[in-house]
Amino acid sequence: MFKILILNNISVSGLERLPPARYQIGDDIAEPDAILLRSYKMHDMPIAPGLKAVGRAGTGVNNIPVDKLSRLGIPVFNAPGANANAVKELVVAGLILAYRHVCEAWDFARALHGTDAEINKAVEAGKKKFAGFELPGRTFGVIGLGAIGRAVANAGIALGMKVVGYDPGLTVEGAWQLSADVKKAASVEELLRVADFVSFHVPLVETTRHMINAARLKLMKDGVVILNFAREGIIDDAAVSAAIKAGKVYAYICDFPSNLLKNHERVITLPHLGASTAEAEDNCAVMVADQVRDFLENGNIVNAVNFPDVVVARESEHRLVVANANVPNMLGQISTVMADAHLNIRDMVNRSRGDFAYTVVDLDSPVPESVCSQIAAIQGVMMARIV
Repeated sequence: MFKILILNNISVSGLERLPPARYQIGDDIAEPDAILLRSYKMHDMPIAPGLKAVGRAGTGVNNIPVDKLSRLGIPVFNAPGANANAVKELVVAGLILAYRHVCEAWDFARALHGTDAEINKAVEAGKKKFAGFELPGRTFGVIGLGAIGRAVANAGIALGMKVVGYDPGLTVEGAWQLSADVKKAASVEELLRVADFVSFHVPLVETTRHMINAARLKLMKDGVVILNFAREGIIDDAAVSAAIKAGKVYAYICDFPSNLLKNHERVITLPHLGASTAEAEDNCAVMVADQVRDFLENGNIVNAVNFPDVVVARESEHRLVVANANVPNMLGQISTVMADAHLNIRDMVNRSRGDFAYTVVDLDSPVPESVCSQIAAIQGVMMARIV
């Protein structure tokens, strides 16, 4: 039986994908085979010796010690695209909030007092302060064209906007899912120079931290609207604050309140609502539960942030999986150990991703524990497991 430690509330729809006959699930599991979580910060958490997988019911993994787990051969799964529609809808709301002054107008209306006739008179006198603009024909820049960014870009086209996207890692498959009307920018700077609105859909890593800073703000059009429903830290909030005060930035809409931003003029902050819908939580939980289950039961990897996708239909009942450093002669050493044990390989699939590689081996006969231990002891092997 596999033991699953839950560190946050995970949708029942996801937990139901783990049958009780094979899985023990709880928030007090001492030696788990896998961990499921959402926002729990794992960085200071000791890693149990038998841990095999971590599943994040969401997209970002900044709360997980990915590098540490990678060196232990533990894949970290996430759920890319499962919350794409939820975030897309909030970005569209952000566009409308910004240019139609909805929040300011609502505050004005809630503060009205007097008779209905007096309120009506005040409305007619005050509404001109909240006159806005319309979206069709304006240029919408989308930085990051993963599942969420593509959904946002396509929504911009549907709203009648001119859409420009930038993502150096855009795959052929991803490009097929974009509207043909989305123009591709060759650089962040090229996109920033033409956009009336800019929305960010990238992870927070060193190369994206403060992607929008004082220098890049100078490249942007006067009156630009910036939207960040991705990660806190992608935007230099202090620089944007200064640009708003200087009249450079028209509005800033984000999902990450702070003391600087929460009462700032022309800033709307929301309490990290991007993926906060029942549907998104269900989708994320189901996706990550299925991925963790497939890894534990079959050794397959789909949507791990630190290891390559490797999905192999079983050729036999006897399977060995190995995570190792992506260096020369690893497959040779692994194969030699199995050959010395007179094990016949029916199928072997190896994939690499950066510094790490992953191998699935199907054999004609059972793999002795001693052979698995020998492979695990090879220098550069981080994990070997009989599935």
